[in-house]
Amino acid sequence: MNRATRTHDRYSPARAGGSANLGRGGRAGSPAPRRSGAPSRSGGYGRRPAALQGEFALPVTVTPALPAAATFAELNMPLALLKVLTSLGMHEPFPIQAATLPNSLAGRDVLGRGRTGSGKTLAFGLALLVRISGQRAEPRQPLALILVPTRELAQQVTDALTPYARSLKLRLATVVGGMSIGRQANALRGGAEVVVATPGRLRDLIERGDCRLDRVGITVLDEADQMADMGFMPQVTALLDQVRPEGQRMLFSATLDRNVDLLVRRYLTDPVVHSVDPSAGAVTTMEHHVLHVEGADKQATTVEIAARDGRVIMFLDTKHAVDRLTEHLLNSGVRAAALHGGKSQPQRTRTLAEFKTGHVTVLVATNVAARGIHVDNLDLVVNVDPPSDHKDYLHRGGRTARAGESGSVVTLVLPNQRRDVSRLMADAGIAPQTSQVRSGEAELRRITGAQAPSGIPVAITAPVVKRRAGRSGRRSW
Repeated sequence: MNRATRTHDRYSPARAGGSANLGRGGRAGSPAPRRSGAPSRSGGYGRRPAALQGEFALPVTVTPALPAAATFAELNMPLALLKVLTSLGMHEPFPIQAATLPNSLAGRDVLGRGRTGSGKTLAFGLALLVRISGQRAEPRQPLALILVPTRELAQQVTDALTPYARSLKLRLATVVGGMSIGRQANALRGGAEVVVATPGRLRDLIERGDCRLDRVGITVLDEADQMADMGFMPQVTALLDQVRPEGQRMLFSATLDRNVDLLVRRYLTDPVVHSVDPSAGAVTTMEHHVLHVEGADKQATTVEIAARDGRVIMFLDTKHAVDRLTEHLLNSGVRAAALHGGKSQPQRTRTLAEFKTGHVTVLVATNVAARGIHVDNLDLVVNVDPPSDHKDYLHRGGRTARAGESGSVVTLVLPNQRRDVSRLMADAGIAPQTSQVRSGEAELRRITGAQAPSGIPVAITAPVVKRRAGRSGRRSW
């Protein structure tokens, strides 16, 4: 039976936490199936009860999942890869890694939900790399595919997996819009075992004859809900229909709504389901503050927060607002840079690099920065404009308090926004601390570290970066 038409019929209301399975090929108490080929592909989808809080119902446990792993060492991964983990200070897996890796390494399909920053990249990436290790891709025919919604996330995934891929002598190609399609085509023609791609650019390369997916045996959808929200669903399903129908599928996301349900029903077989942090955003190391401000004082408050010691990301609704605030911050003596969809990809890449190195201390951004950006020791995110959707709030906030670090999310709220923000927080499952603040006051300093800016205008000059041959489109070593 073609994988795209397979269905299952066991569902239950969404469950908080734990691992579960969905499938009709096994029985309760039977061992988790392993795939040299694939587990049973029989079954059919039926109707299921309505889901709670906007999320579709997660499957009931039918076939038990393999036990969670306490350490990476017990997962029987290649020694070279374990050495890289150790050298990077990774000894014990994060919860979503511990729960899913034993199953994904055994070839099981995985449906993983965890808040942004919870360790999803290694949860799917390590299993993918281990399962294709020792294989070599033919030109234009990758063996594994990771689909992501944004260019920034594609680059972050590539950067995160590169040291592990290098240890296994596997080649990665990054395929995204805004960069030279010719160079990306050359990378694919040279052979790459793993392709990390945004859907639109991958489709373009396939149409040009520069890539085929019929040898892809492992497919990952990362941040699947955002791909659905951005209108990529037709492109995603068209791509998934081209990979090997018996292959392994892994779907990871910070939230699982009904748009993602389509992908689960059509493309995942007997998946191990793991949900970390049911609110998909609330985390004990993250503080949430709602600061009530008056309109006449909002800009001064924003500038003082931006002038704090340490880095901060500030989110606004529009590209124009981002550019205006960035210019004002630079004129006030704050080392700020803008990031939005109106910037070219090289500009966006350079800005992120400058922010990560501290050359820029304030990143002023639209929602383009709400996912796919990881910066160590980023302890403050400011919603200068409150988001309109609770998922956007969770993903913006997820830029801080990542991987066990602490952080704060501050939302500036005008009087006419209070009711909408209260509703948004309730939808997000957040109970924020609420304060009335003014610029120059001690309470603002206590919460955000705000301070008066120098008032001496600054200009951000891009550091000189030497280009290395072979770096565009493909990671080389």
